[in-house]
Amino acid sequence: MIACFDIGGSAIKSARAGSPADLTVLGSRPTPLHDFDAFAGILAEMIAEAGLPEGAPAALSITGVVDPATSRIKVANIPCIDGRALAGDLAVRLARPVTVANDADCFALAEAMEGAGAGHRVVFGAILGTGVGGGLVIEGRLLQGAGGFAGEWGHGPIAAWRAGTPPVEVPRFPCGCGQTGCVDTVGGARGLERLHRHLHGRTRTSREITDGWIAGDGAAARTIDVWTDLVADPLALVVNFVGADVVPVGGGLANVHALIERLDAAVRARILRRTHAPLVVPARCRFEPGLIGAAILALREDADAAA
Repeated sequence: MIACFDIGGSAIKSARAGSPADLTVLGSRPTPLHDFDAFAGILAEMIAEAGLPEGAPAALSITGVVDPATSRIKVANIPCIDGRALAGDLAVRLARPVTVANDADCFALAEAMEGAGAGHRVVFGAILGTGVGGGLVIEGRLLQGAGGFAGEWGHGPIAAWRAGTPPVEVPRFPCGCGQTGCVDTVGGARGLERLHRHLHGRTRTSREITDGWIAGDGAAARTIDVWTDLVADPLALVVNFVGADVVPVGGGLANVHALIERLDAAVRARILRRTHAPLVVPARCRFEPGLIGAAILALREDADAAA
């Protein structure tokens, strides 16, 4: 039995797991942002409330990037843990083994083992939420690249500057990562809203845009047309490069199944492999994929240590 945590800038969710399929969500607490002692203390309290045996492992899915070479984490929205060798620091505080992984990586692993990617050899998990992220799982193993950045297809100056039918010019928007023209600036929910403002001079939420598109609104349809081009091109490149069998999509935009179906058709038209089977599909782990992915990682490490 292990403790699992899904940690964001506003809340820490906890669960107890005996296996990825045997996971009980226990509750949530506000995330301490500026006090590491308080942060570690909250985890200790939640572990105690879970009734886990002494020394049972803990696993964290977190909105940050862990460098596999140094074990140090970069997480902008939780300053008290930024730059720490978090797994080691928490292992000392909590007196138990601790695994820490990026939340998009945990999502990808959950989908590969328990979701839409089950039974597939190469799974690229794509996040289309507030922004754009991803993770890569090959033969059931999470790929952790240099600096911890494997799967981060949302960043890098690769977004097209012309898109749609007929083509329209799209600015190279500045990105929070410091680059200009990242897929993240146009591909997630905030990017969709930014794109709509640029095309039509009106502010709409991503939900209003997708609902309008489905209802036949012309302005929303034009936005979706341009958005599809901007996202499908780099995602097709990812599929060609890694040889993905399937691309489960999570995040808020994945809830609009018609949008994912349109993106799937556009990606399959752009890749080298010809297939009539769906490739880009909605995620199936609707229930806490971060916790499921963290559980998979920790249970594997626990089994490896016992072997």
